[in-house]
Amino acid sequence: MRKAKLWAVGLACVLLTACNAPRGAGIQSEVLAATGETDADGNAIYDFAVFEVTRDALPVIGDWPQTGQGGYSWINGGAQPASVLISPGDVLQVAVWDAEENSLLTTAGQRMAQLQSLQVGADGRIFIPFVGEMRVAGMAPGTARKRIEEELIATVPSAQVQLSLEPGRGNTANLVSGVNRPGVYPLPDSNASVLELIAEGGGVAGNLVNPQVRILRGDKIYGTSVDRLFKSPRLDTVLRGGDRVIVEAEERSFLSLGAANRQAQHVFPSDRVSALDALAIIGGVSANTANPQGVLILRNYPSSVVRDGISGPPMDRVVFTIDLTSADGLFSAGQFPIYDGDLVYATESPLNAARSIFGLLNTGGSLFNRLN
Repeated sequence: MRKAKLWAVGLACVLLTACNAPRGAGIQSEVLAATGETDADGNAIYDFAVFEVTRDALPVIGDWPQTGQGGYSWINGGAQPASVLISPGDVLQVAVWDAEENSLLTTAGQRMAQLQSLQVGADGRIFIPFVGEMRVAGMAPGTARKRIEEELIATVPSAQVQLSLEPGRGNTANLVSGVNRPGVYPLPDSNASVLELIAEGGGVAGNLVNPQVRILRGDKIYGTSVDRLFKSPRLDTVLRGGDRVIVEAEERSFLSLGAANRQAQHVFPSDRVSALDALAIIGGVSANTANPQGVLILRNYPSSVVRDGISGPPMDRVVFTIDLTSADGLFSAGQFPIYDGDLVYATESPLNAARSIFGLLNTGGSLFNRLN
């Protein structure tokens, strides 16, 4: 009788110990449990929606808005007139050759008059002696040279003009950061592209993960990745004078927790990261504790995009479930995109509690036998 009581007490202790043993993650049913409240009809209330990632669900989920960062637009490249165009702020060096003996521009024995450095005003004009104010902004340097010469010939019949341009702000781009030699660079022509400017700056700094390019043009920001520019030459857009170009490290990231082999914040190593990519990045799930049928992606949507579950998510908090034990689950995980701010949560297998109980029972049985 005494032995039976001892066994009962021991068994109760084992069960209590197993139930309260610390765990590294929640079981799927615990994580996806209702709030504990019910509606007027007695149905359980959930404050999140659950979708299984399958072939059938992907087209619907794929139409929902993207969350997090990465919403910048970009400008496709396109051929422009080859020559740079004169802009306000540029400085023109104008030399006038005159073969006349009694030249109005040169003194005795001179054949060339070097006009002072002429800065193009905000109105796009410069002042030329015997011509007056003349608009040159928007012209190619060769066109401006011919126009100046044509205007001078009325007064100086033998005039021949030489013109060179020193770019001002309107014909330069500022390479701000993320390269080996940041600085202000003149645009050699109107086809100078983003990658050419980055090359002028000594290339992208080597410590940047998935480097991103941002063009600040007026009050607008355009953005894409350097890798995308390399893969799609048509995206290597041409620059405009005054553009500011920033190269920076990827800012998007996702979090991994639970029975994952790595619990950390992970920066996106490429433009697109699928759920399968994310699992590879975190080293997979724990072989000893994880439930391979219960990998969860937890995502917050802004309330402004909540819809009917077709054109948008039905709730602002959505949990996507992935089954790694089925071919459809694996294929679908490879097509399901991870967004900035997502949480990849590996749930724990419910079998671990049973294993703990059996282990404790064996230990308890051994101790009991020793005492007897």
